[in-house]
Order: sequence, then structure tokens, then C-alpha cells
Amino acid sequence: MVVLCLLVIAGIGYAIWFWPAGSGGQAARNRNANQPIPVLVATAEQKDVPIYLDALGTVQAFNTVTIKAMVDGPLNTVNFTEGQNVKKGDVLAQIDPRTYQAALDQAVAKKAQDEAQLANARLDMARYTKLAANNYSSGQQADTAKAQVAQLEAQVKQDQAQIDNARTELSYTTIASPLDGRTGMRQVDAGNIVHASDTTGIVVLTQLQPISVVFTLPQQTLPLVAKAMSEGAAKVLAYAQGATGSQSGLLDTGTLTVLDNQVDPTTGTIKLKGTFPNPGNRLWPGAFVGVQVQVDTAKDAVVVPPAAVQRGPRSAYVYVVNADGSTTRRDVKVGHEDAQQSIIADGIKPGEKVVIDGASRLNDGSKVTIVQPAAAGSSPAVDRPAAPGTRRRQGGASG
Repeated sequence: MVVLCLLVIAGIGYAIWFWPAGSGGQAARNRNANQPIPVLVATAEQKDVPIYLDALGTVQAFNTVTIKAMVDGPLNTVNFTEGQNVKKGDVLAQIDPRTYQAALDQAVAKKAQDEAQLANARLDMARYTKLAANNYSSGQQADTAKAQVAQLEAQVKQDQAQIDNARTELSYTTIASPLDGRTGMRQVDAGNIVHASDTTGIVVLTQLQPISVVFTLPQQTLPLVAKAMSEGAAKVLAYAQGATGSQSGLLDTGTLTVLDNQVDPTTGTIKLKGTFPNPGNRLWPGAFVGVQVQVDTAKDAVVVPPAAVQRGPRSAYVYVVNADGSTTRRDVKVGHEDAQQSIIADGIKPGEKVVIDGASRLNDGSKVTIVQPAAAGSSPAVDRPAAPGTRRRQGGASG
């Protein structure tokens, strides 16, 4: 019986201690409910908006050439350094030319020999032809002399072909750059014997200016891309990976040059290629980059920041701030949307103010107060309710 009485007294005491705090908290909530809600706002603008499609691309060299030996022989010299920029016609390497020079000299000498025989045969043909005409010689001898001249003329032509071949072989001993580009890692050192059958080559040369970026888009975008290409050179922007749409992350601006001739049936995507001038070599072969390709321009479009658009079960909506400080929830129709702006096709007029931060605490008709954005490095606490389970003290320190 004594224990039961003590429990009852303890329960009544706890209820008396807790009641003022609870009633005070409710009163505070009632007072806060009448206070204007701080929000950040932005003004709807009307302007021409370029429509971009986003993709992930891979940088490719505009041309890639594996420099290989086309004749066999000792590699006398290597005239480039790894990573060097070279011009078309610059000598990259030299193979020992002596064997091929000797073959050329031999072919030239053989032609001179046959030309001397041809000259003598033509004189014989002229003599026998004159004798046969005066019946001092048989016609057979004249015909034989004529055939001998034709045979030697063919031999001289063959000699000239041998000279051209030997000269070509000799030219292969001097390896020159076929384009303006940049050398990679050297694969063969001077002093090694190189062969025309070698698969590794001497060095790989890549052309960096201009340069290409290959990327894919869903097949649903094909009509937009095809239309943009038919109207002229579509603009393509290349960004550092993870910085798509950021002006500071823009690497280069180029044009869309290739639309593949078929859709990949396994992925349902289309492959495209953009060409960039790459003056500062900020695009590098093999790198991944963010890509934006402009497919259209929306004229006189009404735009708001994407943060202003809220998603409801029935439609998208925004909170419009009225002149009296109240808000109106308004359903909108969103057109194209990207990380920077959302095009509002219907529901907003230019110049209206929309809430971009603090919308989660609003209802239709809520009173708001507009605050200015915080300094760089921080953000205003306009949409941060207290953590659940926390409780304010009422009337000083608790006992």
C-alpha cells in the first residue's frame, strides 16, 4: 500500500513539472506560425535560350599514325624526342641507305648499257631497211633489225622501272612525319635492326590540332540532331569531367561534324563526333569529357532557376511571391530543363518572383520575407527545420 501511494505521488509530480513546458512550447509554435517565413527568390526572365543535349564523350586524336620502317636495315639515327611537336616533312629517323643507294646506281648503269645497245640497233635497222629497199639485202634481215630495236626499247623501259623502284626504296630509308602532330614514346632505339615486317613501329604520332570528341546520345534525340546539322554547323562544347555547364570547366568549343549512319541496336544510341580547334591542347586523346551539343534555340522563353520548380503528384508547380508578401502556389508546364535554368512553357510571366529556397515550409497564401543570399562559402538557413527530438528550454535552466 505504501509503495502504491509513492507511485501515485511521483506520477502527479512529474505531470505538474512537464505541463508548463508543454503548454509553453505550443504557445511558441503558435507565435512562430504567424511569423513570415524567410525565403530566397529569383525573378523570371524572358530571353533566347540555347537548347543543349548533355553527353559523356571520349577525346580522340584527329589522326593517329604508327611510324614504321618500310625497308630493312640498321636504324642509324632517331631525330626526335619523346613528346615533341613535329611538322609535316620533319625527318624522324634514318635507316642505313648504302645498300639501297647501290641498288639505285646499279639500275641506272643497266639502263645506260641498254640505251647504248638500243642506239646501235637503230643504226642497224636503218641500214638494213635501206639495203632491203634496193634489193641488196633480204627483207628478213630488215625485219630482224626492227624487232631488235623494239626489244631493246622495252628493255630500257624496264630499266627505268627498276630505277624508279630503287629510288623509292632509297627514299624509305629517310622516315619523315606525314602530318603535324606530337610524338609519343619511342619504341626502337638507334642502332637496332628494323624490318618492314615489324608490328610495333618506331613511334606513334598523333594530331592534336584539330582534335575530335566522340560521344553518344539516345536514339530519341536523332530528329533534333539531324535538324540541327541540316541547318548548319551545330555547336559542341567540351567540359572537364564533372563540370558540364560550368564556364570555368569549359575546355573548348567546336562543331558537330559526324552523325553515324546507323543506330546501335544493342544500346539504342547514336554515335556522334565533334571537331575542336584545341589551341591550348586542353583536350587530350583518351580523356573523358562532358559534352553539350546545341540542337535548337528557344526564342523569348520564360526561364527560372531549376530550384524554383517543385514536383507534385499531379504536376510541377512554383511558389510565386505577391506584392503583399504572400505566396501563391501555381501549376506550371516545364519545357526544356538543364542544370542552369528551366524553361516555363506555361504558368509564369516575365518579371514575377518565384521562391528558390524555403519552399518546403510554404503553403498557398503563406506570408514570407525575402532574404538576401549568404556570402560565398555559406548558405542561408531558410529551409532547415530543427532536428527531430530536440526541445527548447522553457523559463531558464531545467531542474
